Amino acid sequence: MYLDFFGLKEYPFQLKPDPDFLFMSKGHAQAKSYLDFSILNRDCFVIITGEIGAGKTTLIQKLISELNEDVIIAKISQTQLDEVEFLQAILVEFGHNPFAAKKVELLHMLNTFLAEQYKKGIRVLLIVDEAQNLNMRVLEEIRLLSGMELNKENLLNVILVGQPELIPILNSKELEQLVQRVRLRFHLKGMSKEEMRAYIEHRLKKAGLDYSGLFPVRHMSLLYEYTGGIPRLINILCDTILVGAYSSNVKKININIIRSALEELNWQPRTGYRKALPHDNGKDHLDSSKVDVKAYQENKDSSLNSNTTRVGMSFIDTINSLDLDLAEENDGKDS
Repeated sequence: MYLDFFGLKEYPFQLKPDPDFLFMSKGHAQAKSYLDFSILNRDCFVIITGEIGAGKTTLIQKLISELNEDVIIAKISQTQLDEVEFLQAILVEFGHNPFAAKKVELLHMLNTFLAEQYKKGIRVLLIVDEAQNLNMRVLEEIRLLSGMELNKENLLNVILVGQPELIPILNSKELEQLVQRVRLRFHLKGMSKEEMRAYIEHRLKKAGLDYSGLFPVRHMSLLYEYTGGIPRLINILCDTILVGAYSSNVKKININIIRSALEELNWQPRTGYRKALPHDNGKDHLDSSKVDVKAYQENKDSSLNSNTTRVGMSFIDTINSLDLDLAEENDGKDS
């Protein structure tokens, strides 16, 4: 829609994870180093957690795209399975047809396969995405699988990736033995405001924009207030902003274009305020009782209801709290 208007070759803020657009913030770089370590070390069990839309799946895709031929991977994303179905899913990823087998046979098939790969010098990696949905019996099965050995070396490396709900599950008494096997754990948070600015410029450049400044620096604080530095939310907001700018024939983003996008998404600030301000008596107020992203993305983003959100504050209050100057926007007619 707006590619030619802004001189872009592809859409910069798509929601589908794309490792080619991966931006290495400090947190993403550390998480990626942990994932890389899981490949290099046979005795490795890694857990990566993070907010919804923080970029976990993109990191996994980046890791997979970089694997050499001496690594075989099973990636499980459908995690609402019992332990037998989970074992079957792993074996299917390894090219087997295990659906007529019982659990004992499944374990034998898997152990035989892992031993064969070990003898060939091939490392085997199990990646489980959306791990917060795994039940306790499956998590116990993963613990047992991670302990399979030959010649005192582990046959299977494991990476669990999940939303923050995974953390209290892992901290439960029932999973103490599993957690003791974990070598590395990392929680991926939202980016800083400075990283968010670099992220936006990075994606625009990757999409073919040959100049900077489409999103003025003075608006970054406002964008950060409503996204918390979460990549998926940044993508949603920035894409909505670009659509609005295109439809308004505006080639440099201004405060009114941002305001229209936020009203369309019906978002509220996420990061809190530096100072409390009197309410504006409802003028220009965003309805903070609703957060509707369903119209924009199929995957419901419950992270908009973060505990750090302060409700009941208007768009004008937010502008004032960030010391932004509405007058400098020239009534939204930047071009």
